[in-house]
Amino acid sequence: MTSLDDLPIRDDLRGLSPYGAPHLHLPVELNVNENTHPIPEDVARDIIEAIARELLTVNRYPDREFTALRDSLAGYLGEGLSRENIWAANGSNEVLQQIMQAFGGPGRSVLGFPPTYSMHSIIAASTGTAWIAGQRDADYLISPATAVEWIERTKPDIVFFCAPNNPTGTGLGLDTIVAAYDAFDGVVVVDEAYAEFMPSGRPSALTLLEGRPRLIVSRTMSKAFAFAGARLGYLAADPAVTDALRLVRLPYHLSALTQAAAVAALAHAPEMLAMVDDIKAQRDRIVTVLTELGYTPWPSEANFVLFGGVDDPEWLWQQLLDRGIIIRNLGIPGHLRVSAGTAAETTAFLDAMRELTVDRMAS
Repeated sequence: MTSLDDLPIRDDLRGLSPYGAPHLHLPVELNVNENTHPIPEDVARDIIEAIARELLTVNRYPDREFTALRDSLAGYLGEGLSRENIWAANGSNEVLQQIMQAFGGPGRSVLGFPPTYSMHSIIAASTGTAWIAGQRDADYLISPATAVEWIERTKPDIVFFCAPNNPTGTGLGLDTIVAAYDAFDGVVVVDEAYAEFMPSGRPSALTLLEGRPRLIVSRTMSKAFAFAGARLGYLAADPAVTDALRLVRLPYHLSALTQAAAVAALAHAPEMLAMVDDIKAQRDRIVTVLTELGYTPWPSEANFVLFGGVDDPEWLWQQLLDRGIIIRNLGIPGHLRVSAGTAAETTAFLDAMRELTVDRMAS
């Protein structure tokens, strides 16, 4: 049988591994930071009706400029943004890929700060952009001085920040973003996939866009809007950025059905976001209980918790799996990550952790 090594793929892709989060169907799935709350029935009904209307003209190509969707996203974000500031694609991964295609590529580089979202380096590789791994400060933080130091040392074309950071849940100060922007002439991308889960009153990088045409803030509807299966990511930036992305996007890249579903969901934004407070409560509950059990969870501003103090991550991961609960083993020594689920899902995870911890201590 032919293997990948037998094919004439690009040399810079040889030896790489694709994104590999386990995709198992179990009673409690808390491994990929999904919003495990179902979409409210009345919202789902409106989305279905919107899709049904689009089906009547699905023989025609969709609005290539997805105008209604960009208007809806601008209205949701506020901050004085208009459709000219907004871009969208099939998930934030495609948004980030298009950024790399426009501003990265062969002979260019992107600076990131691991541990961070693994797709950042994967997308870099897929676009022929050199990935530079910077180092974080203690407690997974990034100070302005650290960001500037790495920019001056490596001279990247693009800097990626993840705020809150995945997989650590760590926040990022706006002063770090400003310092990085002022330190070079390249593009600064702030991945705010989990922005809705930040502490109340915490300002978003969206507040920094005015007067900074090289700053890009990416978002997603996958998390807070429980829209992971719909695949809708977007960004806010200077209108010149969206012009640049038009040069690399494929024609009609957002289907009419995706556009209709997203617009309908955004029309119910308050109702869709009502579940966020419950998710944050479950996240904080996880931190409290794991601390009581002797683990060391990191403070999180996202919808998940990274926790240390795990003697054997592979053993604990497998024991939870055997009980119908899947969380994430990211390969960080002594650590595992768990998404905040519904109250019932969180209870199932915490009860299993209590049982396993007691058994482990007794053995």
